Amino acid sequence: MGNKIYINGIGIVSAQEEDLFSEGFASTYYENIFPVISPNYRDFIKPMALRRMSKAIKMGITSAKIALKEAEIEVPDAIITGTGEGCKQDTEKFLENMLDQNEKLLTPTSFIQSTHNTIGGQIALNLGCKNYNVTYTQNSVSLETALLDAQMQFDEDPFLNSILVGGVDEISEKITSFRKLDGQLKSVPIKNLDLLKEDSTGTITSEGAYFFALSNKRKENTYAEIQNVSIKNTIPPEKINEEIEAFLETNKLDPADIDTMILGMNGDNRYDYFYKNLQQKLFKNTTQLAYKHLVGDFDTASGYAIYLAGNILKSGKIPSILKLNDIESKAPKNILIYNQYLGRDHSLILLSAF
Repeated sequence: MGNKIYINGIGIVSAQEEDLFSEGFASTYYENIFPVISPNYRDFIKPMALRRMSKAIKMGITSAKIALKEAEIEVPDAIITGTGEGCKQDTEKFLENMLDQNEKLLTPTSFIQSTHNTIGGQIALNLGCKNYNVTYTQNSVSLETALLDAQMQFDEDPFLNSILVGGVDEISEKITSFRKLDGQLKSVPIKNLDLLKEDSTGTITSEGAYFFALSNKRKENTYAEIQNVSIKNTIPPEKINEEIEAFLETNKLDPADIDTMILGMNGDNRYDYFYKNLQQKLFKNTTQLAYKHLVGDFDTASGYAIYLAGNILKSGKIPSILKLNDIESKAPKNILIYNQYLGRDHSLILLSAF
């Protein structure tokens, strides 16, 4: 990576309260599909506009505004959004209307609001931002792709000071439940906090919005520095250690330099061996954390891992509910996030204290 990139503000809407670091308590769910804990959206969006917005748009605007306020930015120089499935609720509504009305006399509102770039567009309209605005939809590396674009924007344009980057995905009544048909979701309901004890196929899912105010300038309240991001579509299981070693070498680090490893384990026994391989070999002496038992697995769930990493690096605290082993890391300096879904779309995000 060329220029330094700092996280100066974070805004999230997730299935967990934000007091995880202060209180240490986690919300419990007993269904395999569960919603976010919704904030008071009226604090961020005008009531007249609010009633016409889908949940994804409400979550996106709210988390974006929280991140920008914390970073003391009114209008960012760019908005880059990642979403795996876009505004599914409006997509579902449009398809149901089409079936109910035999494809006649359809209003276009739901169709227009169902496009993936609606979220980034609505954030821009709400902020009055006419700058660079792009949405990426790359399945479970959608947010990581947005981060890579931000990295390139900072490298190419020396006049850029701030970029708002985020990931948003929502659940819907029917489309989300289709994941049960091919085994992506577990066949019977489980307690979310028991996810990593499961030895069965599938996982649990939720929704969320995670936005990060990035800048090439550090501030007093900066969370962390994003050192590098890497994505690969496929990696053979026997090559995963080698791939990560090569990534670390690119960043002039050894596995021993990683204080904390955040793993995207999701309780699916068909693919969690990617993580177990790292746990038992390359990072066996490293603090290991997990997070999907808290917020479920969905295309932009890695945003929660970035939120956790930023807060750990800033506060030096690691909530016990995240820990996979007993190895302590008292003052983490380098945190590596690794994620994959269904054995493909592998991503690495390296964050460091400054």
